[in-house]
Amino acid sequence: MPPENHVEPEPLHPHVSVCMATYNGERFLAEQLTSILSQLSDGDEVIVVDDASRDGTLAIVDSFGDRRVRLLRQECNQGILKTFERALGEAKGEIVFLADQDDVWRADKVAKVTAMFSSHPGTSLILSDYAIIDAKGDTVLESRFKTERFHPGVLRTLVRNQYHGCAMAFRRSILEYCLPFPTDTPMHDMWIGMVSQFAGKVALIDEPLVFYRRHDRNESPKTHAPLLRMLRWRWALVKNLVLFLARTRRRKN
Repeated sequence: MPPENHVEPEPLHPHVSVCMATYNGERFLAEQLTSILSQLSDGDEVIVVDDASRDGTLAIVDSFGDRRVRLLRQECNQGILKTFERALGEAKGEIVFLADQDDVWRADKVAKVTAMFSSHPGTSLILSDYAIIDAKGDTVLESRFKTERFHPGVLRTLVRNQYHGCAMAFRRSILEYCLPFPTDTPMHDMWIGMVSQFAGKVALIDEPLVFYRRHDRNESPKTHAPLLRMLRWRWALVKNLVLFLARTRRRKN
């Protein structure tokens, strides 16, 4: 029995949930899962929600046989917004990471991010720099921030998304404000980032902690969407932000 004044040491980092949406991701999925699991503790979890894949994605996830991985299967394709919404709704960790199916995490990503959360208790969302690699894993760009600096602020984000899910982590408490996603929200990461600017505090790690893979089947487009669609998206974001702020004000009153 420990003495009465015994204090259990704090864990090395908070309980972590990694949320991943998969769809026909067999090509790069094993490498990404390996890079994530290698830096998680026994108390952490990876929630994989598969959006009705037709390739070997499910078999790859199952082949890991890791109890930290929770695989949820959708019988019909619902799209990336709903798939991530389901994954986030299942998250139990204090710190939540978003993960794409085709990237690679730097070996110290979780340690760097969780250490910053621990030393900055008022921070609700952390965004890191990221490198860009191609399908072969060769580096195309060593640092995104060197060519396109992060600029906080709603107006700047409305012009060009500043929040990329692969480089984001946040406290689970922020999901109270973000979920469910408005059905007309164009991007889950953009919505979480913008809400966090009002409901919390955003911080930056100026190091590339992710190797973001660009290839011929990326879910995120390499070029801008047509102007009319971009205007509809921005209108939806502004409308939903106004509604969010109104709900938040009523809650405080």
